[in-house]
Amino acid sequence: MSWQQIIVETQSEAVEAVSNILMEAGAQGIQIEDAADVDNFEPNDPTVWVDWDQVEHLEQGAKVAGFFASDVNLVEIIAEIKQRVQQLETFGLNAFPGLVTVAGVEDADWATEWQKYYHPVRITRYLTVVPDWEEYQPTDVREHQIILDPGMAFGTGTHPTTRLMLQALEMTVRGSEKVLDIGTGSGVLAIAAKLLGAKEVLATDIDEVAVKSAQSNVDLNPKAAEGITIIASDLLEAVPEQPVDIFVANMLSEVLELLIPKMDQYIAPAGKILLSGIYYDKATKITELLAEHGYLLDEKMQLGDWYGLIAHKASAEDK
Repeated sequence: MSWQQIIVETQSEAVEAVSNILMEAGAQGIQIEDAADVDNFEPNDPTVWVDWDQVEHLEQGAKVAGFFASDVNLVEIIAEIKQRVQQLETFGLNAFPGLVTVAGVEDADWATEWQKYYHPVRITRYLTVVPDWEEYQPTDVREHQIILDPGMAFGTGTHPTTRLMLQALEMTVRGSEKVLDIGTGSGVLAIAAKLLGAKEVLATDIDEVAVKSAQSNVDLNPKAAEGITIIASDLLEAVPEQPVDIFVANMLSEVLELLIPKMDQYIAPAGKILLSGIYYDKATKITELLAEHGYLLDEKMQLGDWYGLIAHKASAEDK
């Protein structure tokens, strides 16, 4: 079987958004080339999932390719993708140049060929992301394996924002907490929270495809599956107003600006807030917005151009 691919040239900060656009347009798979992966991680770093020696990588920017069957008419699909990529600027994302091209792919094995480049990666002290086809033996009795299908374009643990959130969860979860994960994507954060000891996790995503992706990944992790619930919701719209101990959101700063004023009734007294998806030029604004709504900053973490924040709901003990 032959395939055709739609390729979008963009910037690192827009990779996940462009991936989602392609998936929603009907792509059967996604391939990402991102220069930031090389900038942020050394080729010999043992925590790097990809074997850079085998991969020709970009010097700058990013390319996101979506794969479509050869019999699919791409004319209307391309027009829709171009329009949606151009609209990303309204969300504060730099998607330049946004060039959309088409190429053929004769090799029917593209869907599995990329697997040889992926290996287990130790993301934090106790969390290791493992591709679902790999067999892996933990090196520490305290190490947790997060089994994921990295072919799903909703976050696999290696993007700086996801890494920051995994680190934040490891710093925050102590056991028996109730966790709310808004914009779960692949479900990686929900799975991590449960493995680290959370009692129950409610994970949401506005994208039905992401909800299915997250559920598939949860099913790959039987040690974490019990106690994780995944629902479709536009931010907090379908979330019951039951306070949680840890509130997690890894999404665009513009969306966080809408979310922060609405969080209060969903967070228990002294509850923790973990936020990422914050590009460097928006970090101060998000921090100030948290303070305006009664949250105190505990940690400000940085990885490359991205920030992660840990805050808590102010209580009488803080006065």
